[in-house]
Amino acid sequence: MFDKQIYIQRRNILSRKIGSGLILFLGNDESPMNYADNGYHFRQDSTFLYYFGIDFPGVTAIIDTDNNAQVLFGNDYTIDDIVWMGPQPTIADRAAEAGIVDSRPLSALPIMLAEAVHKGREIHFLPPYRAEHTIQLHALLGIHPAEAHQKSSLKLVRAVVAQREIKSDEEIVEIEKAVDLSVDMHVAAMKVARPGMTEAQVAARVYEIAHAANGEISFPIIATINGQTLHNHYHGNTLKSGELFLLDAGAEVESHYAGDLSSTFPVDTTFTSQQKMIYEMSLESHFTAINALAIDVPFRNVHLAVCHRLAENMKSIGLLKGNVDDIVSCGVHALFLPHGLGHMMGLDVHDMENLGETWVGYDGEPKSAQFGLKSLRFAKPLRPGHVFTIEPGIYFIPELMDKWQSQGLFNDFINWNEVQKFRGFGGIRNEENYMMTENGARRLGSKVKPKTVEEVEAIRKG
Repeated sequence: MFDKQIYIQRRNILSRKIGSGLILFLGNDESPMNYADNGYHFRQDSTFLYYFGIDFPGVTAIIDTDNNAQVLFGNDYTIDDIVWMGPQPTIADRAAEAGIVDSRPLSALPIMLAEAVHKGREIHFLPPYRAEHTIQLHALLGIHPAEAHQKSSLKLVRAVVAQREIKSDEEIVEIEKAVDLSVDMHVAAMKVARPGMTEAQVAARVYEIAHAANGEISFPIIATINGQTLHNHYHGNTLKSGELFLLDAGAEVESHYAGDLSSTFPVDTTFTSQQKMIYEMSLESHFTAINALAIDVPFRNVHLAVCHRLAENMKSIGLLKGNVDDIVSCGVHALFLPHGLGHMMGLDVHDMENLGETWVGYDGEPKSAQFGLKSLRFAKPLRPGHVFTIEPGIYFIPELMDKWQSQGLFNDFINWNEVQKFRGFGGIRNEENYMMTENGARRLGSKVKPKTVEEVEAIRKG
């Protein structure tokens, strides 16, 4: 936890923004994996962490904006619990750590909410993303689970996004810890991977680095020889000479702030000439993005600059033809880059994704429906305090290639005979984490992930 004054200040800011009514925060609870006492790894709701810092299951909180009151609800452990879990702080102790003086048992929560409903007071809550939260909302407020999203508070969503998207100094310190640990994870993979190993063995080494630092992974590890599959979590393949290996992995430190990096390297100690050519084109896209970052520049524009550079490179080797501006405006380049350039990052690796990309990434503006561009999670103008990823890639996806070619799509722009020569290539992605400052963009972390061909090959040969 940070100092309790930070949480007090955050809650006071939010209370002023909302102005009236109650704000209901549903903390996460234990989630059974296959029976009640065998649960998944507990992870507290990120917005609950942001405003209360209490990393513990079974708690709920209310901010009463009209009466300047804040209440934490939860049950103290019994001696039967303590026998299995050891001594635990009381709910009052946990409340005090967060700067809250009023703590009550969970049985008092429905009473307080029923009284508010009876008086016609507005009750604000965020869109639920867990089934148990929709059930709780039904029990507490009589809201049918199918209507929970519709009846959530857009005013609260926008207020939370406005606060959480601008990272404070203490948050940046934690994020940089996560980024540095993420660099260690990627370097370890580059050092250990060899022909004959399985993807699972490399992934295990990556996870070991995070776990040994008393951290966690910020999302399921992507460690694959099939880098053309964007979110490939299968780890059953054996690494073979001549292949590329793509690793997308990040650490989550004790405070739950995340890092998110991607690397691509040869299973051999050096890239083949074809791999090196495409890899360096991918790096050109990466540096194009970095050079385009500036205060008030929409991230969508940075994404499109990358698409333009990619199209130029694909044209230079004969895979595309025609006017590059037309290629990008029609979305032809998405054959090779079907995802967005990056996303916001913080307490969530895709920060606040549960609150909806329309508000987190677009300030309420409509998203594009075009293939590729519709997958851009973050598009709005860059502001100091924004933290985000830069992760362009180049992918040769046989299924996508075959679909477009069979449908006769973009034949005026695509040299299909040349494109099909790359159908077994795989995919390449490099990813780093940046923040905007008053003086421009800054790469996060004190450690630098190997990125150039020379840097990567030096690690592979080491």
